[in-house]
Amino acid sequence: MNKKHIIILGCTGSIGQSATTIMRHHRDLFTVVGLSAHTNEEELIELAEEFDVKSVSLSGRHPESERVSYSGKEGLLQMIRETDADVVINGISGAEGLMPSVASLESDKNLALANKETIVIAGSLVKKLARKHGKTIIPVDSEHSAIFSLLRKVEPEFIEEVVLTASGGAFRDTPAEELKYVTVKDALIHPTWSMGKKITIDSATMANKGLEIIETRELFDIPVENIHVVLHPQSCVHSLIRTRDGSLYAQISKPNMSIPIQNALTYPDLSSCMFGRLNLVDCTFTFHGVDEKKYPLIKTAYLTAEKGNAYPLAFNAANEIAVYAFMHGKIEYLDIPRVVTATLDADWSQPLLSFDQILYLDTEARHAAEQIVEKVVV
Repeated sequence: MNKKHIIILGCTGSIGQSATTIMRHHRDLFTVVGLSAHTNEEELIELAEEFDVKSVSLSGRHPESERVSYSGKEGLLQMIRETDADVVINGISGAEGLMPSVASLESDKNLALANKETIVIAGSLVKKLARKHGKTIIPVDSEHSAIFSLLRKVEPEFIEEVVLTASGGAFRDTPAEELKYVTVKDALIHPTWSMGKKITIDSATMANKGLEIIETRELFDIPVENIHVVLHPQSCVHSLIRTRDGSLYAQISKPNMSIPIQNALTYPDLSSCMFGRLNLVDCTFTFHGVDEKKYPLIKTAYLTAEKGNAYPLAFNAANEIAVYAFMHGKIEYLDIPRVVTATLDADWSQPLLSFDQILYLDTEARHAAEQIVEKVVV
């Protein structure tokens, strides 16, 4: 494999930290040529010095150091466009990751995508852009990385169903009637993965799995009725596909995000992995159905995916607002799905025709969700 030039967006977050660990172990395969962070300037500069990176962007505030060469949202997009790279790994959280994904594809770079919101809110336009520039979108989420890999081995016409696995999050073993008492601190204790605060809470509500249902439909053109979710506490089976003969094929590995990140960066090749092998002798895999009373956002996500148009955009925007409100004590945990559902009661049936329209509707959905949050009595 030829040495690849890599831009890491969100380099101080959980995805970025895993990516930089891979860079340290595979200096023969990768050269880091661009780094971005939102506000963590100190760690950003440390990484820039370590990897001798000249293209450095701080998107969330004005930088204090001259070592940062680009600043603000527009500066981040400029950095992506002006830096010569083979692959951009987008580890930015939330809808803020959309336009960096667009800039990556427009500037003829392959996109290693950990930002599921890019596909959820603008899937058809982003895929069209990738086709136009002859670039590949390689998913980094463990579930979609698994599907991406499995679909390379099985012809699409033979696929009957896709099964996404879910850990169940912080409250997997908590009775539904006790959820009204949980706190932010409780929601941030994930049983398997070490992630950012927002996605950890999304795992607790299973909003993240709802987003992944929508992403699966958009990214792989899988009909909604052929996408299913099961709880898998061990988090070793990352996704499965069932073929028309009833056989199930699974992607199985240790629950370590570094594996799908490395696979995305080396695509279409595979390279030696230093993250250890899963020993099947010591493993027990269990699967359970999803309690929709406990995780109401799963049903909401299926309905959202079926409606399409701007409904997925509104689902994501409302969830981001609701999670932020919960983290800042404005609403209770059980109010998160209520805010999302109430926001989706409006009409979001507009076809999505441009990225400018998507950004406008995203703002409108956030405003609608904020108004609903203000009416909640804690």
